[in-house]
Amino acid sequence: MSSRTIIRVALAIVMLGVMVGSTPAIAESTPSLPSWHPPVTHPYLVDREFDKPAKKWQAGHRGVDFRVDAEAKVYSPATGEITFSGTVVDRQVITVTHSDGRKSSFEPVAEPLPVGERVEAGQVIAVMDASIEHCAGGGHCLHWGVREKETEEYLNPLLLLGEGAPSVLLPITDDFAA
Repeated sequence: MSSRTIIRVALAIVMLGVMVGSTPAIAESTPSLPSWHPPVTHPYLVDREFDKPAKKWQAGHRGVDFRVDAEAKVYSPATGEITFSGTVVDRQVITVTHSDGRKSSFEPVAEPLPVGERVEAGQVIAVMDASIEHCAGGGHCLHWGVREKETEEYLNPLLLLGEGAPSVLLPITDDFAA
């Protein structure tokens, strides 16, 4: 084994030890995030995944679509306040601004709660609009989009539910290939 390989292995072991050894301290010092819940009942089926475009103006799918029954209830995924409840183009939309500053928007809905109403995680905020079939192949889907606090950038709502894989950094070799 070359000395270069021995140094790499030793460095990897030290880094792993630092990461493992510091994890509890980081977890203890980091305030817990609010608990997020799905806006529809379990088990849920994602009909269309999040597809963030490379540029803000490009086509994409800035949320997820859950396949639901026509009379499904819509639940607030986290504590917050209704900050928009109205018609956008041809359908009703409701937006909850959560205590962490993120904004969740849902469509197509009916009977939405009024603007200014405080809501808790899991509270019914609207029902599905049975007159609109939002699923790509027909049928009823609830669209859930989430925007970040300062940037207003869309993010994958499923990550807030603990689904979807986070980014993983791979080790780099001599030729900088992962």
